[in-house]
Amino acid sequence: MAEDLRSILLGTTGVSVAALLALLLTVTRGRAISSPAELRAAARVAGIAVVIQSAHFAEELATGFHRRFPEQLGLTPWSPYFFVSFNLFWLVVWVLGCRGLVAGRQPALAALWFLAIAGLVNGVAHPLLSVRAGSYVPGLITSPFLGAVGLLLLRRLASVTRGPAAARGAA
Repeated sequence: MAEDLRSILLGTTGVSVAALLALLLTVTRGRAISSPAELRAAARVAGIAVVIQSAHFAEELATGFHRRFPEQLGLTPWSPYFFVSFNLFWLVVWVLGCRGLVAGRQPALAALWFLAIAGLVNGVAHPLLSVRAGSYVPGLITSPFLGAVGLLLLRRLASVTRGPAAARGAA
């Protein structure tokens, strides 16, 4: 049991760093200040990101990411139960984030910054892991699409939030 927990904690360190960065962006960028139409447009991009993330998760599950990724790090494989639960939890959070963004709710920004960062990181990490392994790694096929939509979502979120300079000027 302790080895399983160690594997999960160490194997998801990158996700934890992305979540902390998302929180930092949420705090430093401030509230969504755009028009309802701009917020809906950003939420549509986030919705597309959720759909692509769902396909990415399905690819990873079908090709054994929960076994192969931890093993590449010298860790014990994750249980399918953990992997599915973890991913479904975040997919629900991100869907709720899309709805919350349209309503102008601040916590939605944290969730969607995280989605954007995670998408971008996946878009870079999977191809690098594949090069390192010298072969296909689970998630490789969908990762470029996820990286592209992650970048697009980052740009949209930046455009609908104030940013540090605007926040200081408004105070």
